[in-house]
Amino acid sequence: MDAAAIIDTLTPLVPGATYEVGRSVDFATIYVPADRLVATCKALVETPSLRFNAIIEITAADYFPREPRYEVVYHLLSVPNRARLRLKVRVTGDGMVPTVQGVWKGAAWPEREVWDMFGIVFTDHPDLRRLLMPEDWEGHPLRKDYPVQIRKVAQTYEPLEVSEEEFRANIERDRIRRTQ
Repeated sequence: MDAAAIIDTLTPLVPGATYEVGRSVDFATIYVPADRLVATCKALVETPSLRFNAIIEITAADYFPREPRYEVVYHLLSVPNRARLRLKVRVTGDGMVPTVQGVWKGAAWPEREVWDMFGIVFTDHPDLRRLLMPEDWEGHPLRKDYPVQIRKVAQTYEPLEVSEEEFRANIERDRIRRTQ
């Protein structure tokens, strides 16, 4: 299925969305407006002729100094239809995109990676924190304006030793914090 056919299928299912065909050499690529991303993804999963039931990857590209500066890229797979699709979302200077974790649970960690490396915020993400870089790292290393010549002292830590009671108390504290 090519990008034009997918857009023809999606247009009546997602009112108010305007899609564009993207250039690609490997598989169908479409541009999706950020405000219609979640509705589009739900339609891609629920429509029998599409059924893009797996998210393969989420990444981003920084086109600094161009505006919009970023593009978030989603690679999707339809196992029953043996098809692939690339969704691209243009992200303006505020760097915010809605999370698609409600559509594909597997989107949680790739969204954290994109936030960690590019600083793009996924709104309504329940656990948006550092994943690849140390917690005290400043900045987002895959941004084009990130200072490359950086000097950081290597950090070493003592092994963490906690008793079984402390471990259980920490788990319970984290569980309570997540439900609030």
